[in-house]
Amino acid sequence: MIHPHCCSNQNMHSLDSSLCPMSFATLVSFFLTLSHSLTLQSDIEALQALKLSVDPNMIPPSSYLTTWDFSVDPCDNIGPKFLGILCSSPSNNSKSRITTLELDGAGYDGFLPPRIGTLTELTSLDLSRNRFRGPLPDALKNLNKLTRLSLSGNFFTGGIWTWIYRLKKVERIDLSENCLSGRIPARISKLRRLTQLSLSKNEFSERIPNIYALQKLQILDLDSNMLIGSLPKLPPRLRTLRLSHNKLTGHITSLVNLDHLICVDVSDNWFTGPINRGVLALPRLSHLNVSFNQFTKMEVNNYFGSGSRLRTLDAQRNHLRGHLPVKLVNFERLEVINLAHNQITGQIPMAYGQRLGRPWRTLFLDYNFLSGRIPPEFGPVAVRIRGSLANNCLSCPLRIPLCRGQQRHASACHGVTDG
Repeated sequence: MIHPHCCSNQNMHSLDSSLCPMSFATLVSFFLTLSHSLTLQSDIEALQALKLSVDPNMIPPSSYLTTWDFSVDPCDNIGPKFLGILCSSPSNNSKSRITTLELDGAGYDGFLPPRIGTLTELTSLDLSRNRFRGPLPDALKNLNKLTRLSLSGNFFTGGIWTWIYRLKKVERIDLSENCLSGRIPARISKLRRLTQLSLSKNEFSERIPNIYALQKLQILDLDSNMLIGSLPKLPPRLRTLRLSHNKLTGHITSLVNLDHLICVDVSDNWFTGPINRGVLALPRLSHLNVSFNQFTKMEVNNYFGSGSRLRTLDAQRNHLRGHLPVKLVNFERLEVINLAHNQITGQIPMAYGQRLGRPWRTLFLDYNFLSGRIPPEFGPVAVRIRGSLANNCLSCPLRIPLCRGQQRHASACHGVTDG
């Protein structure tokens, strides 16, 4: 590129005649380079616009953007000169196109320029773990060959856009950890190839739209927003469901039809009703977190746990009543149980003692209204167990680690220990 001062008015008439041919040659060389460049010029300009949109003081010396040297052709210098991009191979008379743009998480501070929308051959765009801010440009709708869009861990603001449905080929969207707000548009259900949708740690509100049409969706992560209402009918192939830290209400019985679920976290909401037997018995379920809700009952009766893969059950801080479910011992792979801070009464089942340490390695039953003696097996193995039986109405020797911490006063236990 010719520097502006080379042809400024104040120097134009004083230039030595021998320099003029050199300047002309430089100019010709520049345009010849463009005409013979591998990369489409509009793609080069999009990369330039992206780098210019970033505060130069926030480009670390060892970062990808430092390597972007526009004195050479990007697609002809992938690697040492242009880290973070991949290009298509030119065919016939066509130019190379940028197909992948994946920056490192170097803390780049800036805006996403509208010109990014001219990179129409992009299949992967990843700007995660930086400090990009402001609204996402509408021009992103032109990236209709994207299969992966990851902008997580930035400071993007505004709503999620009704034009997102134009990204027909997208398979993974991760916009988590931003400042996005408003409703999740119903048109997102038109992204029929979507396998992952991560919108956690934003400020989305209103109801979760009907996304049942997303038949390929496997990961849905909407935790830490301000979503309200009940669960919609969810896609049948879901494997991971994260809805924690919202304001969702109603029951979770609709989950019983999702046979592919492995991990479910609906903690810190306003769900009510029972923790359904069918949910606990889901054939692939490994982790279930229903803590910090308003569930009143856990249905485990008449379930024998054969073939269950459940390893972690966290139901602390609900309104669970009744006795501890004996049938929990039939969940063969269960290792971690937390039923603390509920209103559970009665004695600890003797069968629990047989499972402690084999394989139960974590057992929190504190802050309930359990009464009577603890199973004798709790003594020898309790030193190897994480957990607590404190703040109950138990006869619990302090020499046993699980018993450390006071029990409730007798007046608090009177009349409730038999509930």
